[in-house]
Amino acid sequence: MRLTRMMAIAVLSCAAALTFTGTAVADTPSPDAGDSSAGPTRAGTGFRDAPAVPPGQSATASASSGDYLYWAFPVDAGQRATMKAKVTLPEPTARHGEATWRIDVYDGLRRRQPCMYGMQSRVAAQEAESVELSCTVRTVHSLADPWSDHPLPGSYYLRLTVTDAPEKDLGLPVRAQVEATTKNAGGAHAVDGALSTPLVPGASAEDGKDEKDEKDDGEPSPSATRQTASATVEPEDGWSSGWWSDRWVWTVAGGVLTLLFGLGGYRLARGPARPYRIPPGA
Repeated sequence: MRLTRMMAIAVLSCAAALTFTGTAVADTPSPDAGDSSAGPTRAGTGFRDAPAVPPGQSATASASSGDYLYWAFPVDAGQRATMKAKVTLPEPTARHGEATWRIDVYDGLRRRQPCMYGMQSRVAAQEAESVELSCTVRTVHSLADPWSDHPLPGSYYLRLTVTDAPEKDLGLPVRAQVEATTKNAGGAHAVDGALSTPLVPGASAEDGKDEKDEKDDGEPSPSATRQTASATVEPEDGWSSGWWSDRWVWTVAGGVLTLLFGLGGYRLARGPARPYRIPPGA
């Protein structure tokens, strides 16, 4: 009887817990209901006003053929970024020939970074409806020598433009869509040390504001506001400190294996604790 009563109480408790969970889930709004993965709907005309786009989100912009379009993406140490761009071209009847589109990637020091692989430049035929480009840059290092050109953590700028097109086609409306994805490259590319501050716009001006960037009423100027907006975007988990990598895991695993092999070798070299001729009860 007691066992039956305990089982009934357990069943009722489980049913109450399931009911409460279902009610809580029903009352909680879906995270996708009001969340949009779309990024900015404009592009900058230079490095200073490039809108910042979080990795994994796509940004769109309406522009004209011949314009230079800029976006900024945060890339952290140990990550390898792939920049993608898609340009929707005008109607073929409005164009007068093929056009060459190109993307370039610059780091926080505005140094052009080479593409490891990807279609960085592509020729769009006159009848083509769109053109897609991609560029995968080298793995970002947490620290580098001043004389080297290794990519460092911070903002990376994507520039999109047409490099060769009929003069009559310049100024035609186009629509661009860009996106950046990052992938952790692992401890093989890790180095000792880290930058004190990521290379992002406005990072050096946070401690002391320039008077030229402020109005008489104390409000920041539009240029300072744009730089601050670009600097606030960072990776989803924040900027890494630079000291952690999966090399620590392999180091600890190697130390444990070395200890085990050492104990095993010592046991084999030492042999049994008691001579085999002595009886156990002696």
